[in-house]
Order: sequence, then structure tokens, then C-alpha cells
Amino acid sequence: MMPSDPMYPHVAASRLQLPPGAWGCLLDGLCARFPRISRAQWLDRFGRGRVQDAQGRALDPAQPWQVGLEIRYFREVAHEPIVPFAERIVHHDAHLLVADKPHFLPVVPAGGHVQQTLLARLIAATGNPDLVPLHRLDRLTAGLVLFSTRPGSRDAYQRLFRERRIEKTYEALAPALPATAFPLRYCSRLERGTPFHRMAEVEGAPNSETEVEVIEGTGPVWRYRLRPVTGRKHQLRVHMAALGAPLQGDDLYPTLAPRDAGDYSQPLQLLARTLSFSDPLSGEVRHFCSGLTLEEPWRGSPGKATGADTNAPEA
Repeated sequence: MMPSDPMYPHVAASRLQLPPGAWGCLLDGLCARFPRISRAQWLDRFGRGRVQDAQGRALDPAQPWQVGLEIRYFREVAHEPIVPFAERIVHHDAHLLVADKPHFLPVVPAGGHVQQTLLARLIAATGNPDLVPLHRLDRLTAGLVLFSTRPGSRDAYQRLFRERRIEKTYEALAPALPATAFPLRYCSRLERGTPFHRMAEVEGAPNSETEVEVIEGTGPVWRYRLRPVTGRKHQLRVHMAALGAPLQGDDLYPTLAPRDAGDYSQPLQLLARTLSFSDPLSGEVRHFCSGLTLEEPWRGSPGKATGADTNAPEA
């Protein structure tokens, strides 16, 4: 029986297929592969059953290193800060869950966030460890995220994204562009930039495309509707910056402006507003709309999109 661990039900496992190596046991190999995690930390994880085989059975640290074996382990962060904004479940059925994500909450574990992620919170709220996000939003972007609730029907919904049969619209607040004719379609080639977490426009055949129109065009900051035709990382942020209208609150584009992790005073003014598609199982036309609203920093509360609950749920 797996040792008791209050974190266990709420955090999705990371998977690793053991690569070739001369290590004598699992513990030695994992310490070598992940040098930032101490031997004592790995022993503690083994002791709490947080290093497992593909079937979820706890492994022994002295087990021989077996090349090709798939293992699961659970990431942990000491003193993980609480993200003080709450998600909302918009829809939940036998196959799908749609959540309204607040600014600053990652969708999946990354960096210093493990429990304070949308996935971990939803697993805790629903008791369903099979939840998997079908697409991603940046940590700083608010709005709708679609999850698969069961493995058997997952691929049918993943195909919607692979085949571009799902329509997504975003809202954004950015500087006015009175000399630009809208609506417009912007295309460019995006590749990984410097530093690694930024994207950059480069020469070559376009691999990213965004449709841009104006919702409200008065004052120094306009409200835009963005429709990503493709789904490249940071595509909307890069394209708006390239047009001369970087999104309000953007700390990456057009220039780096790093902020402390706990600084919630300038949310990125980007909201995944709607998701629409024909359900691949029932044929029903599905349409979901975020309940959040972007607010100009001088009108809204600092660090908060209207409709977000400032009390984070208990994990």
C-alpha cells in the first residue's frame, strides 16, 4: 500500500523512460540525472511512494537501473507560494471539463509551481487523476482551458486541435493603432529565441498566423479580438508587439522586463475568451465563454481580472 502523502492525489506525475547509463541502482541514476535534487530528497520521495513504475507501484531505491523502464515521479517544491486567485469550472461532463483560469496560475507543473497549478487544483476538486489538458495557456494569460476527463475518448478531442477544428478567440488590451486598417491577418515565422523562453520572428516561410480586429477603439488603449489560426508559443504576444501594440502587462515582448514571482500588480491583458467546436462524439455544437473581463490597470483592481476570486481554494 502506498504511504500516506497529502500531496499525492493533487499532483500529476512526470514520466521518464530510463536512458542508458552505468548506474547500479535507481537512486544513483536519478541523483545523476537530476543533480539539483539531493540524495536525501530522492530517498524521502522513495519512502513516501512518490517514485513508481508505469502501473503506479512504488519502487525501491536499490532496484537495479533498467534501461527502457518507464517510471513516474512526482515533482515537489519546498515553500511553494500560493497563487491568490481562484479558477472556476465552467463545464464538466463524462468526457470534458472546461475551466476558467485566472492570471498567474500555470496550467501544469513547471518551474517553482507544482501544487499551485490549474491541473493540480482541478484534480483535487474533482478527485479525477485522469484529467489532462488538451491545450495550454501561458501562466500569465487568463481564460478557458479544455481538459479531457477520461483516456478512452481523449484522442477524439485532441484531434480537434491537431486538425484545427476548434475555434478560439482571445481579447487583449494594447496601445491604439489608429493608422492601421482592421481587420487584418498577420503572418510570420516564429522560432525559439534568446533567452530560451522567448520566441523570435525570423526569416523564412510563415508558420504562425493571427487574425486581429478591434472591439473598442477609443482612447490610448484599445480592446482587440485575436483569433489564432495556428498555435505557436507566445504567438499572440509576439504578433501584437510586431504590429506596434505590445500587450499591456507583457514582461517579455518587445523587451524583457522581469518581475518578482509574487508581483501580481500588472497582469498580462490577454484573455482566452471563447472556445467553439463540434463535439466529435455527439456531433453537438459546443460553445464556451469565459466569465472573466480584462480591465485597464487604472480602472480595475491591481493584479486581478474582474470575476476572479482572490481566495485560493484549499489544496
